[in-house]
Amino acid sequence: MFTSSVLAGAALALSCFMPAFAQTPVSANPDHAPMLASSDPQLAANKRLVYDFWREVFESGNVALAEKYVAESYIQHNPNVPNGRGALVGFVSRRIPAPLPAQDRVKAPLVSITAERDLVMLSFVREYTDPKDASLKYTTTWFDMFRIENGKIVEHWDSALKQ
Repeated sequence: MFTSSVLAGAALALSCFMPAFAQTPVSANPDHAPMLASSDPQLAANKRLVYDFWREVFESGNVALAEKYVAESYIQHNPNVPNGRGALVGFVSRRIPAPLPAQDRVKAPLVSITAERDLVMLSFVREYTDPKDASLKYTTTWFDMFRIENGKIVEHWDSALKQ
C-alpha cells in the first residue's frame, strides 16, 4: 500500500516532466455600461465618479477638472506620487502636458469596475515583456482602487512599484 508521502513524491516527480501550460491571457471587457450599473444608487454614483475622473482627468490630462473629482486632502498610496490634489495634478500634467479631448469611455483595457461601501476598484489588462524571452509578451492585471467621501475621491491605491 502507498503512503501519502510516496504518492505526493510521485506526483511531484511527474509534474517535473509535464509540459508547462501558459496562463490564460487577461482580456478587457468591451461593454462598460453594465460595469457602471448597480442596484445601489450610491455604488452606481461612486463608480461613475471614478470612471469619469479616469476618462476626463487621468487619461485626457484635463487637470482643470481635478477639483470636481478629487479632494484637496487626497491620500496617495502610490510610492511615486505625493499626497494632495496638487501633487496629483502635477503628476498628470507631467504625463500629459496639453489636455486631450476626453473620450466617451475609458481608453485603457478595462476588465472590471467593482464597488463596495465607499471603495471603487478599476481593474485593467497590463501587457509586459516576458523576462525569460524578450520576444514574448504576457498579460496580467493592474488595479487602481479609490475611496470616495462626500462625492469626491479622497484616497487611492494601486500596484505601482517604486521607481
